[in-house]
Formats: sequence, structure tokens, C-alpha cells
Amino acid sequence: MFTKSSLIRTSSLLIFCACNLIVTHAQDKLQISGIVKNESNKAIPNVTVYLYPDKKAVKTDTSGHFYFNQLYAGSYDLEVQALGYKKFQQTIDLEDKKQQLNIILEIDNRHIDEVQVNRKLEAVDNLVKPENAAMPVKIITKREIELMGSRRLDEVLKEQTGIAIVNDIAGGSRAVGVQIQGFSSNYVMVLVDGQPMLGRNSGNFDLSRISVTNIERIEIIKGASSCLYGSDALGGAINIITRHGAVTPQLHSSFLYGTLNTVDATLEAETPFDNQRGSIVLSGNYYRTDGFNTDKNYLESNSTTYPPYTNYSFQGRTRYRISKNGTMGITARYAGRVSKMINAWSEQAILKNTQKDQDVNISASYDHNFESGIRSMSRYYYSRFHSEMAAEWLRQGVFAGAEEFGQDVHRIEQQFAYSPITKLKFTAGIGGSLEVMDNQKLDAKRSLNTGFLYLQTEWKPVDRILTTLGLRYDQTNVYNGHLSPSLGLQYHINSTLVAKAGFGAGFKAPDYKMRYQVFYNPAANYMVVGTERVADVIAAMDASGELSYKNSYMLNLVAGNLKAETSLSNNIGLTWNASQKIQADISVFYHRINNQINTVSVGNGTNVAQIYSYRNLPKAMNKGFETSITYQANKVLQFSVGYQYLIAKDLSVLDSIASGNFPYNQINNPQTGEYRQSKKSDYWGIEDRSRHMINFKTQYEYKPWDMNINARINFRGDTPFQEYNGNQFIDKNDIFIPYHTLLNMTVEKSLMKGKLTFRLIGDNLFNFTSRYLLGQPGRIIMGGLSYRWIKE
Repeated sequence: MFTKSSLIRTSSLLIFCACNLIVTHAQDKLQISGIVKNESNKAIPNVTVYLYPDKKAVKTDTSGHFYFNQLYAGSYDLEVQALGYKKFQQTIDLEDKKQQLNIILEIDNRHIDEVQVNRKLEAVDNLVKPENAAMPVKIITKREIELMGSRRLDEVLKEQTGIAIVNDIAGGSRAVGVQIQGFSSNYVMVLVDGQPMLGRNSGNFDLSRISVTNIERIEIIKGASSCLYGSDALGGAINIITRHGAVTPQLHSSFLYGTLNTVDATLEAETPFDNQRGSIVLSGNYYRTDGFNTDKNYLESNSTTYPPYTNYSFQGRTRYRISKNGTMGITARYAGRVSKMINAWSEQAILKNTQKDQDVNISASYDHNFESGIRSMSRYYYSRFHSEMAAEWLRQGVFAGAEEFGQDVHRIEQQFAYSPITKLKFTAGIGGSLEVMDNQKLDAKRSLNTGFLYLQTEWKPVDRILTTLGLRYDQTNVYNGHLSPSLGLQYHINSTLVAKAGFGAGFKAPDYKMRYQVFYNPAANYMVVGTERVADVIAAMDASGELSYKNSYMLNLVAGNLKAETSLSNNIGLTWNASQKIQADISVFYHRINNQINTVSVGNGTNVAQIYSYRNLPKAMNKGFETSITYQANKVLQFSVGYQYLIAKDLSVLDSIASGNFPYNQINNPQTGEYRQSKKSDYWGIEDRSRHMINFKTQYEYKPWDMNINARINFRGDTPFQEYNGNQFIDKNDIFIPYHTLLNMTVEKSLMKGKLTFRLIGDNLFNFTSRYLLGQPGRIIMGGLSYRWIKE
């Protein structure tokens, strides 16, 4: 039991260890700071300030101040961009330890443009800009990730408002998925440099597969994003932008070690070549952990509910300007993971399963600017995911089963961007993809061929209003064509208040696994069969005596009858600069999903406990609101808090309760044995969705010691885990993950003019665990250092 006194001791130890890392007489680093004002001498908050060649970006606080620390002597280019003002640029020769700037921005009377991310910070191989999407967009910067001390992508995302990390217990605990505004991982596309990632376990993309090293920023779109990214982004998109470009040779290495024998080691290198016409960026990451057991009351001590694994990844990007207006880019990525998991229910019942995953991603792009003002981007990518799983009973030496899966996708896309006048811009694209599974005959029935085209228009009819209209059309060889529109509006009510609204339709075609794969999980003893093959598989099992029960009604409903899903997302919000120190955002959302795909039991085997397939739910909805507030107490201390309220329900369940259909018409309390007539208010909602989520963060910089302290508190309310009392919907008598609070803390100390950095990280200091929250380890303490060498 983790008591309050032990928490105080742990926190004190964390701070004490950090303080022991301090070199009292560390040499001062160079610094550029300043204040941004308008022509009326009034400070301008939330202005983006860029510094090159370091490619750093910060925003001014509520009093207009900004800071760049840990700099070296030399020449820098500083650039300032703000809505409604002319761009400011200045070259700085930094020699003194500190340089203070007083920047005055001139009003741009011609138009008020949205602040665009500078090309040097853009996703250089994609013309689609998510910051202009109709749906809400969240940007997580590289510096934010560093201050969090996170190692894997799931650790970063679990601390964001409106985002939850969930585990699928049937997926052998290797399905660490993301949930955005109630949309499950099946509906959220994960991309690296605009390239969709393959390899999902029970619909979830395992976010812990991706290291956060070498990440420039993470872009998150909440709500239907099919207009920009295609059918898999029906509920949202997470685009990871890796580091690109190089202005001087440099190396960066980092090493972390801590609880559970966790090791995270990274080596990065970048350099320009051919008189800076080209650049190359390379990175490698090694990560391993012992895994952990959150269910010690039911599993033996040598068991793990989250498996030990080793993960390694390598990535390279190169860009070369082959002409004045043309640039070629190539990206390659390889990642591999090996995990071994032990489930021991007794001395005789010990099951060991091993899984090996491999990712290969290769992409090429060509960017060309025509004299007419048209910008063209030609893109091709290839993705390959391969997974092998095997299980055996250790005491008996009996082979329990094996599963192998491979998937390939080829995709080509041509994009164009053109702005005929200042207040109007078009972004368009056309392309196609071919998706193939291993061991499947390549024909019209087995392959999934998709063609698509889209158009996004940004129009500013008057200075205060910006409109974004998007249209996308997808055509597959299996499903009919579908049009996905979106509309975004921004209205600047006054200088401190902006109203935003977004409306978007989404489309998702069932993937190959849902249609054709026959998957057996020996660890959990269940089978999942694609809808195109389930009738044949069940018939074969029945004929051979391997079937003990067949749900004929459900089987006839799902066999060969899986439909594509559609959604309609609505977001309305306000952004308010309440004062010089306070900024606030609030948004209300409502998402409606038709033909939502869920797993359903179609029978039981004599050796296999459960046999599942997929069916469409007629209608479901997610609704709620999000709000966030940032308070800048002074130049070195900042507080922020975010809150989400969410209701996610299957509307057909409400209809069944209202109609009195069995078994929805009853409530059973297993503890008392009481039965009564159910009511609509008894329905709690869809599994894995908590109604309340709160994130609190404080950031403090102690300049005399060049130290940063970052503390985060994440609260999640009661979360339904599993239906238990047999009425087929979640009510208060079912199984829930209890409400809990996670306290995470990072202390960072810099030395040698910022070249050397020590970090001490404490995650889950309250030591919360639950047998139903498989991906949440207990208290984790890690420490390490990083070193950056830059050629003078």
C-alpha cells in the first residue's frame, strides 16, 4: 500500500537526487530574450517566434515575453509571425551572455491571415496542413516531449486532454490503443511523416511501438479527418513529424535507465552536404523493459500482464535540391520488436507466448514550385508489416498454437497547392492505393484497391472570417464510392475572442483482417474470423466435431454482410485571451457513427473457448465538451489545466431497453440477486470510456541553476471495463476500472552551455495499478543524460 508518508519520501528523494546532479558553478549559457509589442506599445501574447539555424520555436507568454536558452555564440536568424501583423525578421550576432530584444510588429492592413508554420518547420513532404483542418487541432512540440521525459508515444498521448490510452485484454495485452473524444483506436489513423502505419492488434495500433526520439512535433486532429487522410481517419488522426533538414553537422546521444530494468538509448546524427543543397538525418533507438504484472491475486508471480519486450528502430531522411525550384526527398524506417509473455495460473498451467513484429516504411517525394505560383508534390510510399506469434504449455511441452500475419500497402499521390489571390488558397490531391495480405490470391476479391481525390479551400471573405471547405471522394473495388465533406469557420469577434466551428463527415471501409483473416490467440484461447470466411470456417468446424455451440441467428447476420462505416462530427468552440496572464479554450463536440463495427460472438468450440466475428451497429454517438486554461504566474512559472466530459453510447441499446427486448429489459445485481425492469438511465455507456478526465500541469524554471521542473497530474474517472451481469449493456453493476490519479514529474538540469543534460523522471508516483488497466505499470523511476555535439 502506497501511503502518504511514503509518497512524500519518494518525491523528496526525486528532488534530492536531482539537486545532487547540479554543478554549483556551472558556466552561464547564452540567451536571447525579448518582448513583442504592437505599434500602440501593447504586449502581444501567443505570438510564434522562430530561431534558426537551431529550428527552435516558442510562443510569447501573456505579457508578450519570449526566451531562447542554451545557445552558443554565433549568428542567428530570428523570425516573428502573428495574426494580423507583418512578418518580422532580424539577424542577431550573439556574443554577449544575454541579449534583450524589443520587437515592434506593424499591422498588416491588407488582410488578416492565419499564422502559417514556416516552411522550415512544415512537414516538407506533404502539402496538407492539419492546422487548417475543420476539426480541432493539437500540436505537441519537441520541447514539450523533452520536459515530460516520455520514452514512447503512448506515454506522451496519455497526458493530453481528451485522449485516453486503452488496452484490449483479448489482444494478449499487446494492443495499446488510443482513444480520442470517445472514438476507439480503430477510427484513429496513426501516421509518421504523413505515411499511415500498418499492424493493428484487435483494431488497436500499439503506440508503444513508436519511440519519441527524433520527433519534431506531433499533430493531433480530433474528429472526422477522412477529408484529409482517408477512411481510417474517421475519428481523428495522429501525424508524427520527424526531424528533417540540417544546417550544420551535429550528433546527439541519450541514455535512460530505471525501474523494470528499462533501457532507452538513442543516437542521432545530421549533416548538410553539397554546399547545403542537401541534408541527411539519421537516428537509431533501442528500448527494452521487463514488463509487469497488474493481476498478482490471480496470476503467479512469474506472470506478466504486460509482456517484456525489446524494441529497436532505425530511420533516415535525406533531401536534395536538384534544381532551383525542385527538391527530392527520401525517407526509410525499420522497426522490430520481440516480446515474450508468461501466463501462470498454477504450477501445471503455465503458457508462454512469443511475438515478433517487423515494420518497413519507404517513401519518396518530389516538391516543385512552378513560375505560375502552383506548388506540386508527388509522393509514393510502401509499407510492410509482419507479425509472428507462437505459444506453448511449458510443463507439458505441448505446442498451443501459432499465428502469422503479413500486410503490404503501395500508395501513390499527387498534390497541388495554389493561391490565385491573397484571400483564397486551394490544396488538391489525387491518388490510389493497393492493400494486400500474405498468402492471399491477388485478385479483385482478395485485394483492396482504393482510388481517391480531394480538394481543400481556404477563403477569407472578410478580415474577421476564415472558412475552410474540404471535399474528398473515395472509391474501392469492394465498397461503393463515398463523398466526405468538411467545413470549418473561424470568426474573430474581437482582439481577445475567437469563435470556431467545424463540421465533417467520415468514411471507413472495413480492413482486410475484418473481412478475411482467421486469427487464433492461444494465450486468451479465442478465435476471430473475418466476415467473408466465417460461414465456411464455422461449417468446417461443425462437420469435424470441433463446434459445441453455433449462434445461427448472429452468423446469418454477419456472414458476408459487413458494411462501411460513416460518421458526422461537429465541434464548436471559443478561444479567449481573458487577460495578460490567462488564456482559455472551450469546445463542445457531438459525433454520430452509423454502421459502427464491433466484435460479436458467433459460437463456441470444443477446444476454442470463444469464436468471434464482426457486425455493424446501426447507430452510436459520442458527445461532451473540453476546456483548458493556462495561467502564466510570472516569467518562470506556468500552470495549465484541462478537462473533458464524455458520454459515449450505442443508441440501439437505448432502443432495445425502451422496447423491452430481452435481455436488455432487466437489471441484475449479482451481489444481492435482485432483478428489476431496466430503464434508459441505467445504461452507462460504451466500454473503456470514462466520463471525466482532468489533466493538470505546472512548469517551473530555476534560472540560476539552469533547471526545469515539470509536474503533471492526470485524473481519470470510473471507466467501464466489461459487461458482467448478462443483460448485454453496461450498468452500474458491471466491472469498472476505478477512478485514479497519476502523478508524473521530471527534473532537468543542463550543463556545458546546454550540451549536457541530466534528467530524473518519476512516473505514477502514487503507484496506482489495476488488474483491468493492463498497460499502466506501478511507480517508475528513471534517470539518465543526453549530450549534443555541434560542429563549431
